[in-house]
Amino acid sequence: MAQATDTGRPDTGNQETGADRAAGPSALACFGDFIAALAGRRPALFLDYDGTLVPLAPRPELAVLDEAVRGTIRRLSALCPVAVVSGRDLDDVARMVGLEGLVYAGSHGFDIRGPGLRTQIGQEYLGELEGADIDLRARLAAIPGTLVERKRFAIAIHTRQVAPPDKPAVAAVVRSVAAERAQLRVTGGKEILELRPNLPWDKGRAVLTLLDALGLSGEGTVPLYLGDDETDEDAFRALSGRGFGIRVGDDTSGTAAQWRLRDPAEAARFLDRLAGRLAGS
Repeated sequence: MAQATDTGRPDTGNQETGADRAAGPSALACFGDFIAALAGRRPALFLDYDGTLVPLAPRPELAVLDEAVRGTIRRLSALCPVAVVSGRDLDDVARMVGLEGLVYAGSHGFDIRGPGLRTQIGQEYLGELEGADIDLRARLAAIPGTLVERKRFAIAIHTRQVAPPDKPAVAAVVRSVAAERAQLRVTGGKEILELRPNLPWDKGRAVLTLLDALGLSGEGTVPLYLGDDETDEDAFRALSGRGFGIRVGDDTSGTAAQWRLRDPAEAARFLDRLAGRLAGS
């Protein structure tokens, strides 16, 4: 398949419809326009994992990163700052990506680790999370397909394998448990509910903190954030006016991102082209 040229003219394999354009330009089909928008500045790259680098899977452990994508991220990390910002537990996402030298922000940014960098937000809430985890497992045991995943700074309740008629019951249980614990709050995403510390902290605040901590707040750097879910909208909004959000997925309605990619496969192609461009090839 022919590639889009750096002039921004899409090839026939990436031809956009009117509905596509209304949702925002494709960072791949209009790659030249995207590069022009960087205006010669060095990118700082922030990547979500599930639904962005890998397709969504029925169970978290099945969302395995393709070796070619891992290689692209390795190339990019030698050319610009790269951080992976995920809802997964920090150790989990670091293991799945499997690259040293990156910054990893797990649990939506509550747990951050990188070269010379270590930040944890909300350690005083761990006891509440432990109690909520016990309650959730007991109350949800009777609903087939429910998966309760304990992370250090959050509890994820996956509903992808729950029968549609049972999903409202799962949500009711989660909200009931949260209502009993003022220190926790409920957030949502694609086929997932989460309990997190009830703090004004999210992926957006985590990304802004990382920009300052890594010395990337100057005018010569432009932050780029790739994500696919509701939780990534916090980062898109936080970077408005100073960087670019790229929404991955078919549903880009109501997004704060300025650019889009159809799926993780397009995200991989975009990252590969970006690495080539930064390397001067």
